[in-house]
Amino acid sequence: MSPVNPGNLSGLPFDDIRGLLERLPLADEDAMAEVRARNAQLTKPAGSLGRLEEIAEWLAGWQASPKPAVTRPLIAVFAANHGVTAKGVSAYPADVTRQMVENFAAGGAAVNQIALEFGAGLKVFDLALDVPTPDITEHEAMSEADCTATIAFGMEAIAGGTDLLCIGEMGIGNTTIAAAIACGLFGGSGRDWAGPGTGVDNEGLARKAAAVDAAMARHAGHLDDPLEVLRRVGGREIAAMAGAILAARYQHIPVLIDGFVATAAAAVLFKVNPRALDHCLAAHRSAEPAHSRLLEAIGKKPLLDLGMRLGEGSGAALAVAIVKAAAATHNNMATFAQAGVSGPA
Repeated sequence: MSPVNPGNLSGLPFDDIRGLLERLPLADEDAMAEVRARNAQLTKPAGSLGRLEEIAEWLAGWQASPKPAVTRPLIAVFAANHGVTAKGVSAYPADVTRQMVENFAAGGAAVNQIALEFGAGLKVFDLALDVPTPDITEHEAMSEADCTATIAFGMEAIAGGTDLLCIGEMGIGNTTIAAAIACGLFGGSGRDWAGPGTGVDNEGLARKAAAVDAAMARHAGHLDDPLEVLRRVGGREIAAMAGAILAARYQHIPVLIDGFVATAAAAVLFKVNPRALDHCLAAHRSAEPAHSRLLEAIGKKPLLDLGMRLGEGSGAALAVAIVKAAAATHNNMATFAQAGVSGPA
């Protein structure tokens, strides 16, 4: 666990972040071409491995290697608290965020078990849990300095090396925050984006939708800039996830995005530059109703659809197995010539 006070960090001005998002590195086309060529020679009908073939090509492009491999997958979970919980938007108290971070450290959470099963590393980042961001229905979530410092922290958080990054989060109240971000980025109303989250009843769902609508009204006139949406109605874990995704692009690290909240962080980058998520795959479709709509808005088709709505990077961690399988089948299958099998007529 890595606690941090983002206020002690220095960040880039929004204009510099926009500049980074305009000058994005591209995938290695030569590596992708080599994968396509080998794919045509493997002992299988063309296209018979479906998305596994696409994943192998994607992985090669972003690892810049014609033999993509996943040997050091990392699950990065960013945790933060939110003042909007005072509006009764969650079925659990805000104290649960810290309690769950401690559970991660003790190895007792679902994501710990999945990480262990698939050989993935797990890092959990405590983003000033004792200092929740203000209630977005009444105040701005972060100053520009705080927001950019937290983005910078997320960019630095993945240092140490990985060949596949899984982005996850923990934060009571953050499905309300994600709904507000989605509403600010793509329009609509609170009812369009608010969902049950941790399991609120109908009255709780109405409070969530009302909180999103109140936040939109409070920040009206300032939501035409995606980074301002993040600053005004976001949260520290959202900003840090956005930073990690951006840094991964510059380090040629492919990314698996977890559920609704992680997708909201990715959507901020997408709205600045629609190519910003080319190095990312959507790991799964959450049971949070608005997640499907948000995935459609950013043009991502999920790998899994298991009815999960846990967060904490659990869906992304599960998808590691699929990406590893894609790399293994591509690299280790025999070609028609090697196996002495007749190719297509």
